[in-house]
Amino acid sequence: MIPTELQDATERFLRYLRVERQLSPVTLVNYRRQLDALIVLASAAGLQHWAGCDAAMVRNLVVRSRRAGLQASSLALRLSALRSFFDWLISQGELQANPAKGITTPRAPRHLPKNIEVDDINQLLDIDINDPLAVRDRAMLEVMYGAGLRLSELVNMDCKHLDLASGEVWVMGKGSKERRLPIGRSAVSWLEHWFDLRELFGPEDDAVFVSKLGRRISPRNVQKRFAEWGVKQGLSSHVHPHKLRHSFATHMLESSGDLRGVQELLGHANLSTTQIYTHLDFQHLASVYDAAHPRAKRGKS
Repeated sequence: MIPTELQDATERFLRYLRVERQLSPVTLVNYRRQLDALIVLASAAGLQHWAGCDAAMVRNLVVRSRRAGLQASSLALRLSALRSFFDWLISQGELQANPAKGITTPRAPRHLPKNIEVDDINQLLDIDINDPLAVRDRAMLEVMYGAGLRLSELVNMDCKHLDLASGEVWVMGKGSKERRLPIGRSAVSWLEHWFDLRELFGPEDDAVFVSKLGRRISPRNVQKRFAEWGVKQGLSSHVHPHKLRHSFATHMLESSGDLRGVQELLGHANLSTTQIYTHLDFQHLASVYDAAHPRAKRGKS
């Protein structure tokens, strides 16, 4: 039987999150799910009240959670909920220290971003339909891949942000950080083509890319159109805006080897964020090595 003290404390904490912190219903459900699971595990481990929980017990709860099949990301979420709960107990004078501080969980495996090969990019961008919406979509694809933009940067782009004469665009990235980027001759050419047709839609504001109703195009609409063009152009993988950004970064790094330059172009605050593309680049180089180097080829047995 689960000790009442364990349940009472978590219920008071959840009430605090709901009333004083005013967390969203989804967040509250997640906290409850994790804390309810921890109560069951703690009770099974013989814990009677939270004040009796020490670092060894927290490690015990982590181990039990792993044995129950919890993956690394879910383990991290569970431990985070426990830390927050213990911090609250400290604020209530019911604990002296947080026993979950300093306890770590196994890191979740790093999923490398997928990119589109250069030949497939060329296939995707080979849109020669003169329909105004197709012209708009090609201009969006060219700009997204040509400058490695985030989706938010693409849809928030205004006409005043473009300097087609110099082939540059000004964007506001994460953390309100500005950067000025080259977009390439092909993107400039298709933007000029799009601007010849843009007025047909009666644009409501200065947005570069508008919907057929003349409003600034939405992120969801861009995602939908990119996916549709991927299918129409016969690509085997799903096309979405972030994949084009990944492809831009990977291809730039493969060609230049300039990690700092790619960091600036992507608008990453930390070089460590950009360094994930060095893994992609290494995969590319390793495959080239395996295919070409005489000592990499295994002899037939």
